[in-house]
Amino acid sequence: MTILKLAALGVAAAALAGLWAVLAGEQDAEQKMDSHKMQADGTPKHTNRLINATSPYLLQHAHNPVDWHEWGPEAFEKAKKENKPIFLSIGYSACHWCHVMAHESFEDEEIAGVMNELFVNIKLDREERPDIDDIYMRATVMFTRGHGGWPMSVWLTPELEPFFGGTYFPPRQRGGQPGFKELCEQIGRAWAGEQKDGVIADAKRMTELLAQQMVTAVSSAGTIEAAFLDEFAGQLRDAFDPVEGGMLSGSTNKFPPSMAMDLLMRTAHRNSKNQAAAAAFMAPVKTTLDHMAAGGIYDQLGGGIARYSTDSQWLVPHFEKMLYDQALVSRSYIDAHLLTGEQKYADVAADIFNWVLADLQSPEGGFWCTWDADSEGEEGKYYVWSREEIMDVVGDDDGELFCAYYDVSAAGNWEGRNILNVPKPLEAVAAEHKIEPATMRERLGAVREKLLAVRSKRVPPHRDEKILCEWNGMMISSLARGGAVLGEKRFIDAASRAADFILDKQSVNGRLVRSYREGRRLETAFLTDYAYMIEALLELYEATFDKRRLEQAVELNEVLTRQYWDNENGGYYFGAADGEKLITRIKEVSDGATPSGNSVQLMNLLRLSIMLGDQKLREMAEKSMSAFAGDVKRGPHAAERFLAGVDFALAGSIELAVVGDP
Repeated sequence: MTILKLAALGVAAAALAGLWAVLAGEQDAEQKMDSHKMQADGTPKHTNRLINATSPYLLQHAHNPVDWHEWGPEAFEKAKKENKPIFLSIGYSACHWCHVMAHESFEDEEIAGVMNELFVNIKLDREERPDIDDIYMRATVMFTRGHGGWPMSVWLTPELEPFFGGTYFPPRQRGGQPGFKELCEQIGRAWAGEQKDGVIADAKRMTELLAQQMVTAVSSAGTIEAAFLDEFAGQLRDAFDPVEGGMLSGSTNKFPPSMAMDLLMRTAHRNSKNQAAAAAFMAPVKTTLDHMAAGGIYDQLGGGIARYSTDSQWLVPHFEKMLYDQALVSRSYIDAHLLTGEQKYADVAADIFNWVLADLQSPEGGFWCTWDADSEGEEGKYYVWSREEIMDVVGDDDGELFCAYYDVSAAGNWEGRNILNVPKPLEAVAAEHKIEPATMRERLGAVREKLLAVRSKRVPPHRDEKILCEWNGMMISSLARGGAVLGEKRFIDAASRAADFILDKQSVNGRLVRSYREGRRLETAFLTDYAYMIEALLELYEATFDKRRLEQAVELNEVLTRQYWDNENGGYYFGAADGEKLITRIKEVSDGATPSGNSVQLMNLLRLSIMLGDQKLREMAEKSMSAFAGDVKRGPHAAERFLAGVDFALAGSIELAVVGDP
């Protein structure tokens, strides 16, 4: 295969450069991001087409010397006319390594010159176009034999078929690894020379593989029995770290396992008559929630949860804060509070909600996407402290107490600085300092307020202020559910405001629009946008019994059925029937960082069928469960939310009739 010929040139090794760079601790990753090169009059030296983009991520690259295009017909036609491959770079605004590669390569005029000569260059925000990201990430993982991530770097034929890909590449050859410049030149020579026909043939074969992989086969249809649910829940329970909670991803990383915890809590509830079994299923959930809340992954001053921990103890986070993580994790804490009655879980959920309302809700009501990991070019700089800083702010007495509780030392616990975390219970530290726990709690609260005021004056991380329909649906659901459980009307009101914003600003002629920023919309939407908004409206209906919310959910469900439902085989396609035609149409059930659209919509169908007494919706749910049964049984760890829907379908619902004056 031609790809193997490219590998002989050293290209395959470059595909693993992102992983290699992380493991090697590249010094360049620690450099501060320089400002874009400016002219003598203070204006940017370069401005490209991205200056007109709606995405903050694309706007970050608007002054690169690279001749960037947005994804669309203009770029595709140029590639065909000039007979050039397309270089597709995919990332998102809070991505640390995206910033590194931009600084090292895309701001480098020499490298940009090579890119502009050899390729038509397209920059894409994965959060705006998850359909495109999903297709080419799968290709990248195949090219690199299992490694994916962002920035994603993929080379396509003018027909958009992928023939090579990787993640982060260092700018030039380093440590025996080919650099991005050399890689571009090698690919350019392969395209211009005798290997071109082979490259095109391999791209077509890769496209065929993607098409087979991304659409559920009819032959996978079957059933999922209760016995399978119990067996898998047992495997899931045993896969958790019994000491620190969570599950490792790779060698050290831990992501909040929200979907897994949801399924375990459902299993515990279903087995509630067997106290020992229920406790066994709840144990890993409680261990995980307790350690996350005590760790550095949780913002001990301001609230909110970081994307993931880079160590198994939840101490050192990747500091970006994503809206969807706030939604998923807060719901886990709410459900744990419901099942255990323990107030500490309600408190963490409320703190996450409060941070979201303070720092991610726009004045119009919708929720912004992300807080970046970096500030002033350094990851985590906004969040970490020295012992001396804390003592200067609060004095020795309170400072000593605070530092003892939050693991602050002169040497630091991360790169000479301190990430606040709680290694010991408050009662134990209070006993060591010979004070009452209530007194200590009060003093710590006062210190946190002082430090938070100081932190608020630091240069904050970049905030991605686009509003995504899908992620807003998740946050609305969690706020509505949390507000109802906690008896906090303001959380329900905030959820209602956001729902009204989406249905007003991100709905055109009854169809949802995925992305909105400063009055500009991205005129497309996907299964996940509809599924999460339907779920949000159902949660709002259950929190308020406002019939209007149920009617809105029904209207969105009707659009989803017309445009996305596979009437022949069951399940939903990711893109609309009248949407943009890509190299393959996606229909899948696997969860990623967030639950899949088919997983969320399965539960929506089941709930709507009960609320409306609509047997047709129940039949659609049954058909969807059958369509995906084979895939789910082969890979249950990637379908935990779908199995939660199956659990609900098998267990049935409890119906209450309330008679009397409304």
